[in-house]
Amino acid sequence: MVETITSLQNQYVKLAVQLQIRPRARRKEGKVVLEGTRLIRDAIEQDFSPEYILYDPAQVDYDLLALLQNKWVTLYEVTSEIIQHIGDTQNPQGIIGVFRLPKPALPDNPKRVLVLDGLRDPGNMGTILRTAGAAGVELVILAPKCVDLYNPKVLRSGMGAHFRIPIIEADWANIRGYCDEMNTYLASSDGDVTYSDVDWTAAWALVIGNEAHGASEEAVQFASQVVSIPMASAESLNAAIATSVLLFEAQRQRLNG
Repeated sequence: MVETITSLQNQYVKLAVQLQIRPRARRKEGKVVLEGTRLIRDAIEQDFSPEYILYDPAQVDYDLLALLQNKWVTLYEVTSEIIQHIGDTQNPQGIIGVFRLPKPALPDNPKRVLVLDGLRDPGNMGTILRTAGAAGVELVILAPKCVDLYNPKVLRSGMGAHFRIPIIEADWANIRGYCDEMNTYLASSDGDVTYSDVDWTAAWALVIGNEAHGASEEAVQFASQVVSIPMASAESLNAAIATSVLLFEAQRQRLNG
């Protein structure tokens, strides 16, 4: 029989709240909250199993609930007030899951690596991760000073990318060592080579810099070449849009090559 929780002071509710609002809690506990049908289903389909699920019977997707029951997941029925209290959205979907943080293995000899350098906007980060998965990136590395990878807004914008591609955090010494055998590029509006003139069929690592301040000094030293996207006006592209242009050009060359 499913246990019912009605108190905001319940231990499982309090843990979920802490995981939502505090990056330090996520790191200490090694856990993350996924909110909504899509994210939870994506994680389940990639063989990530939740530690427990909180759901509102008035809102929950019962197909997903049946899937979770078949996998013997621990389920707690809760009130809509509790879902609203934990949720990070205006209109929560009636289900919240607590999962262990993914521990991705580094791929052997990847040829397509994306390095994010000090990205701070959660929406940009999530969109870039989603795009990276769609464009065949094999590994995403977060350099220092990026927004927390498991920020709720990053998770929602990423649309399950966290569970589909390996994403790690690393300092620049380790990034340089890992990408030592690759062509290394930095995206910038004042690049010395047009992005479509780059040979993206060879192994590469591409750095995307901070939205407001551009690339760090470490990123500039890391890159052997700076690539740009020609534009009709002087306006710069949003970081997520620029990344999409670059990654899909790389994918086009790979698929045509």
